[in-house]
Amino acid sequence: MKADSEGLPQRLELWNQAAVGSFVDFLGCQVEEANEHRVVMTLDIRPHHLNLIGIVHGGVHATLIDSAMGLLAMIAKPEASVVTTNLNLNYVAKAEQGRIIVTAEMVHVSRKSVTTMAYARLDQGEICAFGTGTFRVT
Repeated sequence: MKADSEGLPQRLELWNQAAVGSFVDFLGCQVEEANEHRVVMTLDIRPHHLNLIGIVHGGVHATLIDSAMGLLAMIAKPEASVVTTNLNLNYVAKAEQGRIIVTAEMVHVSRKSVTTMAYARLDQGEICAFGTGTFRVT
């Protein structure tokens, strides 16, 4: 994968500034690690993340997974814009409390697309959800 490692800290700072007041900021997501190989995002589960049966809403998982994979795609293609064209999710276990940790990794990079995968785990390591994403490069 080709990415400008030297400019990454500056791009991450710009993206962090752009995220202020965004949906991801509202949810309380935190980027813990971001480099050319992987992105790690976390979320401390709060009552507003829960659905009517008391577990984390699937849309929260979807947002975390899509956001982590999207950031990885942005790192892979810093000269371009990337947008999600396909998001495939599998929900495998409920999350009710604690912290969700999402780890995104690269699957494939081409001139016009980036494909990634991510796992959402509870802080004890249990997988809650996983998915793949394809991003169009423009």
